Amino acid sequence: MKLVNALIAMTTLGAFVACGHKTNVETVVAPVGEVWLSPEQDKEAKLGLETVGEQAVGGLVQTVGRFTFDDRRVSHIFSPLSGRVTRLLVDPGQRVKAGQTLALIDSPDMGSALSDAHKAEAALVAADREFARQKELFEAHAGAKRDLEAAEANFRVAVAERDRAHQRAAMLYAPDSKGVSQGFLLKAPIAGEVIARTANPGAEVQGQYGGGSAVELFTIGEIDQLWLLADIYEMDLFRVAVGSPVQIEVAGYPGSPIHAKVEWVSGALDPTTRTAKIRCSIPNPKRLLKPEMFAQVSIQVESVRALAVPRSAAVRLANQSFAFVDLGSRPDGTHRFERRPIQVDDQISGDRIPVKAGLKAGERVVTQGALQLAGQN
Repeated sequence: MKLVNALIAMTTLGAFVACGHKTNVETVVAPVGEVWLSPEQDKEAKLGLETVGEQAVGGLVQTVGRFTFDDRRVSHIFSPLSGRVTRLLVDPGQRVKAGQTLALIDSPDMGSALSDAHKAEAALVAADREFARQKELFEAHAGAKRDLEAAEANFRVAVAERDRAHQRAAMLYAPDSKGVSQGFLLKAPIAGEVIARTANPGAEVQGQYGGGSAVELFTIGEIDQLWLLADIYEMDLFRVAVGSPVQIEVAGYPGSPIHAKVEWVSGALDPTTRTAKIRCSIPNPKRLLKPEMFAQVSIQVESVRALAVPRSAAVRLANQSFAFVDLGSRPDGTHRFERRPIQVDDQISGDRIPVKAGLKAGERVVTQGALQLAGQN
């Protein structure tokens, strides 16, 4: 009896289906180019949306810069001669005058320079005497004119050699003494503060005149005014000019922006980075800023009005930019988004970019979570 009842039930169900009745289960697949999110998925995604409209864009050029010494107020000091540091006369942080001795270096090259100067003096005395003797002989008709001319030539050569040797000794700050010494006085070419010192007593140093790789021994300068150097990409270079306002943010001093103006734009691009340098002079009376500090730089430039979206709304896939446009919800609550190709103006920097094609004013696009939708499409 149970078997008969089961067969009757199956027959009735088959007739019910055959009559065109359907169950409540329905599977719907999103068409190509769209992403559908259930109400639960939509809530978890926490997408950000914004209405597309015309607005001012490109008012700022943002880049990264670093502080450096003002080239007119700093000196990097090397030893021109090789030798050994025997004595240090200044300490870091100490202020020095132009011409003040910084260190003593025992250098055989210094001894050679002084020896050459003394030998040139002796050779000049001998040449002068010979020239005078040949002149007297010639005037007394006891000597040949050829000998007089030879003596005069030797005298002039001796004068030139004496001048060369003395100029070399003077360039090395040689003391005015009659003896020969190997002590070289390394002096400050400018007045300022000893910013850095790498020389140590007893250290062997390579001289710049020796043809090797010389090491900087002292850095002397002023940091009460620094330069800010920043790189500007080629696409933004035409918008930046001398006098453009600049705002500088330093990580070490948050909430304390520094305001300046562009005072120089490089006339050539770096062939490697394809960028050009700009420079600003930054007063630093409290000496809070240090050379080689990095900073965020925002340069105010002329803006343009255009249909624009946040840069985060444009998703780059392969060689095409896309935006996800909000198409609203289906009757069952499913949220629809269309992946639409767009054309944007990459020449404009900043948080917002102009849209050339693909979007209309009033449409809503995804600004937060667009990459998440791209992974589901």
